[in-house]
Amino acid sequence: MVKLFRGFMTKDTVSRSRYHPDYGSNQQSKKGLVFQIELFPFWFHFLLPGISLELQSLLLSRKPLRVKATTLQEEDEKVAVADSFPAKTSSIDQEEAIDSGVSTSTPSRAESWIIKFEQTFNIALTESMITILDAFYHDRHYARFYVLETIARVPYFSFISVLHLYESLGWWRRADYLKVHFAESWNEMHHLLIMEELGGNSFWLDRFLAQSIAVGYYFMTVFMYMLSPRMAYHFSECVEKHAFSTYDKFLKLKEGERVEKLPAPEAAIKYYMSEDLYLFDEFQTARAPRTRRPKIENLYDAFVNIRDDEAEHCKTMKACQTPGSLRSPHSNMNMNAESDEDEPESGSSTLEADCEGII
Repeated sequence: MVKLFRGFMTKDTVSRSRYHPDYGSNQQSKKGLVFQIELFPFWFHFLLPGISLELQSLLLSRKPLRVKATTLQEEDEKVAVADSFPAKTSSIDQEEAIDSGVSTSTPSRAESWIIKFEQTFNIALTESMITILDAFYHDRHYARFYVLETIARVPYFSFISVLHLYESLGWWRRADYLKVHFAESWNEMHHLLIMEELGGNSFWLDRFLAQSIAVGYYFMTVFMYMLSPRMAYHFSECVEKHAFSTYDKFLKLKEGERVEKLPAPEAAIKYYMSEDLYLFDEFQTARAPRTRRPKIENLYDAFVNIRDDEAEHCKTMKACQTPGSLRSPHSNMNMNAESDEDEPESGSSTLEADCEGII
């Protein structure tokens, strides 16, 4: 009888594990069930001779085991659900992690040395470029701005070119990066149009110098992006920081007081006061769409908005240095709206591969 009961209980356990594949993963619950199986025949062996047949059939029923098995099955299902749907980090937490420079994974010692070398090289290269600009354009502000804007939009052309190449070869596909980088180049193009309207490209030598640097800068950035996207994004961040500092210093000089009395360029009015500001919102990944609407009343306002644009570029470039953290502002808005309407039944969101270089 005891052997029959043990075989009966073991058969029930096997059948339950067959229909519940996650049962074997919870070792603690499994041990508790085995303990109950072994303990029950032990005291049943001593009580069996003195009890009636009806009570024997009642004790041999499967109801106690079913209650215990059902409880364990519910616990195992909770563990399975928790593993299938990991907790998602909110967009606010992601922005705080980006602003504080926190990465989701701790870099190794070798990777830390590589990052340090990349940043040291980028800073040295940026400082050398600043030295050249200071020598040529010490007091010629508009010409300096023209050269800066001609150079500043080149990295985004390089990023898009490499990403299109990877996409054509089937190595990579993610629309967010292409949308954001195109919006950044669109923003820098309008900065360039404003400087051209102000006469920053009046001299042939200024145009030749800016365009020559831009051509060499393009191929250098393409190579750098293929080698290490993180390095290319950091270098672009350094360039945007210099652009922000340049405009900020200009506004604090006496020139800033003078431009308050001058009218705004037509290119600035058309770009910043347009009804369609989709691309204007697209490159500002650190803020939600339609939260920044500039005003343009004079030339001073135009320079203030250009300076603020450079600050937004810095934030976006910093976010790009963390793989997988860049999201289109409009994509985030659509995802949040869909998640509010209905919850996904399973892990239906497909994770796309990040763009990785040789390093």
